[in-house]
Amino acid sequence: MSAEEYLPIYHVPAPTLPTVVPFDSYDAYRGHYTPLIIDNGASHIRFGFSLDSKPHVAPNVVARYKERKSNQFVLLFGNGVDAESGAKGQTRTPWEGDVLLNFDALEHALDCAFITLGIDAPTIEHPVLMTERLASPLHSRALTSELMFEQYGVPSLTYCVDALMSFYYRYDQPQTPFVTDGLVISFNTASTSVIPVLGGKGILSQAKRIPWGTLQCTEYLLKLIQLKYHSFPTRVTNTQASWMLHSFCKFAPDYQSALRSLQDPYAMRAGARVIQFPFTVQAAEEKTEDELARIAERRKEQGKKLQEIAARNRTEKLVQKENDLQYLLNLRENRSDNKREWQNALLDEGFEDDAALDETIKKLEQDLKKARKKEVEGQDEPTEEPTFTLIDVPDADLDEDGLKEKKKQKLLKAGFEARARARREKEKEREEREAEERREEEERENDFKGWAGRLRRDQEAIMNRIKERERRKAALSDRKSAVAQARMKNIASLAADDRVPKKKRKAGAEDMFGANDEDWAIYRKINTAALSSDEEDDIQQLRVIEGKLLVHDPTFTTEDTHASRTAARSALLSSFRPQYPPGDAAGAARIHLNAERWRVCETYFAPSMAGIDAAGIGEVLQTVLARFPQDEKARLVKNVFLTGCPSQFPGLPDRIYSALRPILPPEMHLGSVQCAQDPLRDAWRGMAAFANKGEFRKVAITRTDYEELGGEWIKKWWGGNWNYAE
Repeated sequence: MSAEEYLPIYHVPAPTLPTVVPFDSYDAYRGHYTPLIIDNGASHIRFGFSLDSKPHVAPNVVARYKERKSNQFVLLFGNGVDAESGAKGQTRTPWEGDVLLNFDALEHALDCAFITLGIDAPTIEHPVLMTERLASPLHSRALTSELMFEQYGVPSLTYCVDALMSFYYRYDQPQTPFVTDGLVISFNTASTSVIPVLGGKGILSQAKRIPWGTLQCTEYLLKLIQLKYHSFPTRVTNTQASWMLHSFCKFAPDYQSALRSLQDPYAMRAGARVIQFPFTVQAAEEKTEDELARIAERRKEQGKKLQEIAARNRTEKLVQKENDLQYLLNLRENRSDNKREWQNALLDEGFEDDAALDETIKKLEQDLKKARKKEVEGQDEPTEEPTFTLIDVPDADLDEDGLKEKKKQKLLKAGFEARARARREKEKEREEREAEERREEEERENDFKGWAGRLRRDQEAIMNRIKERERRKAALSDRKSAVAQARMKNIASLAADDRVPKKKRKAGAEDMFGANDEDWAIYRKINTAALSSDEEDDIQQLRVIEGKLLVHDPTFTTEDTHASRTAARSALLSSFRPQYPPGDAAGAARIHLNAERWRVCETYFAPSMAGIDAAGIGEVLQTVLARFPQDEKARLVKNVFLTGCPSQFPGLPDRIYSALRPILPPEMHLGSVQCAQDPLRDAWRGMAAFANKGEFRKVAITRTDYEELGGEWIKKWWGGNWNYAE
């Protein structure tokens, strides 16, 4: 079933060229000292005056790009970086993970922000309210203060935590009852924080942060896609992976139950999302009917020639094997009574002892038996033996054409005799098979339970052998596995074959690989593509056994067959990653997201799934709540607030609820889990609302404070990075 028959296909959005952002008019704010609000996020920067209805939002990236036409450097900011493909390699962001470090990039971003706001004064004559990360390093704060006071000459500067300002805006609305207690969970770009709030103050001494955010989720999703589609024809970018993360990934209230439900192929298909990437269809070269007819005739002639060559080669090999078998049988019959002479004769022929000779004879007999059986199948019985007139004629009495015809007649006679022997052996096998069927029928009638048990054991043994071969093939695809390394050792030992002296090897002597029968076993170990004869025999024998059980054993159904078990597994695999036919360019450029949709989001609660040695959100919540008495804990869990763009992922409130409920006493009430209405702008709006109140002036750091106390110093207030320990 194709993906189009049961799922809609989502197309990767094409990159859009940035539009020109008009500059704001600065006249309304000139000389009024209106607070300037800057939400400096790791992915986006939001800026504007506190009286604005909404802020400017732009990606927090800059690029210093040298334009070829003018041969001058151009500074690109935000969406403008996408305007030049060559500028993407020069992209820089002020943040390194969750720490503000690149202050050159921050200065360029602030320059572009102030220009967009229309500020044309030599200095920024407005109080500034700016965000910083939870537990921001003093070094970052000092350099940011130095930049704002020394470079831009701001009159005052105030730092706040974005998560607390988003919480403040959510519960400081006229239509919403004001809440002073709660548990804030902030999902940032490179980290996730849990901040308890009591009495309107953030208890930052008990706050916790884990090093996992949307940046790591995007990278993890990209790795899963690359692992699943290792030969994908199109490069999947981080931007596309981020779009898939925010568009299709979701949280499962119970991750283990969600995985168990995906064991059903139908559930796997229903939960999948198909993403179509751009592709190019190659135009097929059309041929005329005459050309197609000539090509078909040419292929037919080539096929006949190949069949003739293959038949001649098979006959020659068959004659050679018969001669070898006859020679070894004569050698065994003419065995000398002298042990030393017999041992020397065996060594001269390449055998260590009698067992090696008998094993070789047995293998030759089996090979001849199979070859004769294949040769006889599909051929009619000859009415009379053909005549070969030149076989008994001496070579001296024949010319060149006669010698060729004599050689041909020898091959034809050998083939005729081989087919005759094969027919006799086939008849003998048929008689033996009929006798075996009679014995088996008697066993089934006398001891049905034992007969069925024996066949079932044989079936399991064969299926285990087939499974072991598949496991070996899968291990050979990994070059670091023990099986692959043993294969390479065998190849290396063959390359250093000591059966040819070094002098002869340098002189180009013929390789001796294949001279001994043991070389075939080595070849089968190093050959990973060819289907072995043992595997063919096992499959044929498995079909016979399962056919008998299906006919005679009522407890054995089609679901117990190897094909049914393999089909069930194949159905699950095909649902996980459907296989499109060769030449389907559209299907080859599709990505099916199914289990990854829940797995990527679950890493917030189990970062170890992605190889990160850190606690998950559930463990952090338990650690934070354990440090409060029961009455304060009850106040915290009455109001759980989620902020940050990942808070909009479907299923997150239910997942947080299922993580909190088991760690709380049964009698303790757990309130509803609320999400920020607009996580991209709510923190800025909360900052703007706070800056318009009189309390803002009391917590600001003036230039005098900066010169006396240094850039690391901040005032103690409820929304800043101050440790409320009392």
